[in-house]
Amino acid sequence: MALSQRLEFRQSQSLVMTPQLMQAIKLLQLSNLDLVAFVEEELERNPLLERASEDDAPVRGESGAEAPSGAAEADGAFDGTDFSHAEPGDQAAGEASDDWISRDLGSRAEMEQTFDTTMENVFSEEPSETATRAAQDAAPSAYTEWGGGASNDEDYNLEAFVAAELSLQDHLTEQLSVSATDASQRMTGKYLIDLVDEAGYLPADLGQAADKLGASNEAVESVLKVLQSFDPPGVCARSLSECLAIQLRERDRYDPAMQALVEHLDLLAKRDIATLRKLCGVDDDDIVDMINEIRRLDPKPGLKYGSSRAQTVVPDVYVRPGPDGGWLVELNSDTLPKVLVNQSYYTQLSKTLRKDGDKSYFTDCLQNATWLVRALDQRARTILKVATEIVRQQDGFFTQGVAHLRPLNLKAVADAIQMHESTVSRVTANKYMATNRGIFELKYFFTASIASADGGEAHSAEAVRHRIKQLIDAEDMASVLSDDTLVERLRAEGIDIARRTVAKYREAMRIPSSVQRRRDKQYAIGNHANNDRSRDTATA
Repeated sequence: MALSQRLEFRQSQSLVMTPQLMQAIKLLQLSNLDLVAFVEEELERNPLLERASEDDAPVRGESGAEAPSGAAEADGAFDGTDFSHAEPGDQAAGEASDDWISRDLGSRAEMEQTFDTTMENVFSEEPSETATRAAQDAAPSAYTEWGGGASNDEDYNLEAFVAAELSLQDHLTEQLSVSATDASQRMTGKYLIDLVDEAGYLPADLGQAADKLGASNEAVESVLKVLQSFDPPGVCARSLSECLAIQLRERDRYDPAMQALVEHLDLLAKRDIATLRKLCGVDDDDIVDMINEIRRLDPKPGLKYGSSRAQTVVPDVYVRPGPDGGWLVELNSDTLPKVLVNQSYYTQLSKTLRKDGDKSYFTDCLQNATWLVRALDQRARTILKVATEIVRQQDGFFTQGVAHLRPLNLKAVADAIQMHESTVSRVTANKYMATNRGIFELKYFFTASIASADGGEAHSAEAVRHRIKQLIDAEDMASVLSDDTLVERLRAEGIDIARRTVAKYREAMRIPSSVQRRRDKQYAIGNHANNDRSRDTATA
């Protein structure tokens, strides 16, 4: 067959991932704190964006047996994102006086329709391989396309006058400047202080530090001894045994018996008290006193300094019992940034601008502002849709507890609300739901399924873990349940599960083995008996 050149015209459809569209998709997976920070940056850089002056009505939904999905279409979502901010007369005059507005952007209705159509295609269908690759390549620069520099809030900030918390490294450096007089010792000590982790520990092997510093191992060990004498006691240790030994020396309690106990902490963790008593050469009362003294020590002394404060979880969705026996699903309006497009300001500028560069700049600002408002509105409605469907699917959990949690995956929710699985995955990331049983991450409600032994409905993995914990909590020393016994109990209740799965769930919940639990119970009973004898002796 001869080779020849020819021209062909082909018509095809493809999804083009623009930077604004990628940013709108990225907004779905942002937490409420990250979203607020992003909107603040947009307010700083875009003159056509402004905060809403009134509190918008929250988006509400209702999940029940009759119409669980009707809530997702409720009106009132993002009332503050209405585009009718300008006066009708001013807007008409502006459109009549400047043809370049309609030429560059088109009508506002067409822009909104374009946004809705594009977002619907992205959320309801799987992107093509080309579009996905383009989104991945352009993802690092998508944020800078929308966001600018840091936000500078002009409001009075009282937190700016709060003294910074002293870190562990700063505390140790202050002591080093007083203790070390030689320059080489200070340099070595500063290098070792930089290696200390937040718990106050150094790496077990400091040979690499000696090589980098060009110092001998003896010189590094000499500086290490100085650092281990600093406050807090036990800091700069290389192991738990060394940390406890430093604290015991500080209290003048590091005798040979206590040294033997510290060197065999693995036996203490296993509650092998009989072997420990022989190694230490003490009786039952002395070994109990020694163990109690070990427990009063601090295994992580560095956490006293510069520890990060726990952030309070702010729920994105509220779920409350409804009057008809169903559940009301409502978005937390406090976490939703409320912004407006200042159409009046744009109309006034369009009458006075004459330079093409200025026109292009404000055209881009209007387009970005419009897309941001629409993206926030779409984000709120999508979160409500997903949350409402989760409540409908997991109605048994909200009514009767975790034992009635059903198996659920992303595909089941995505098919029910006619969206793509990737959209549901983004929505459930970093989002929390406040319920009558506590605050849970949305991903908590997605659990694997475990087959039923009698061929009935499958069981949720989270419900099975809860049942295993219930069985172990109810056991006593005379009947400690092994993993095989747990398998038999669960199969008797209709749960078909393997022994290795039980062991995996038990270890994930940090529950020790049956042998270790039996030792713990025996030690607890013996410790309680010794305490009773001590009280009787003191009373007599």
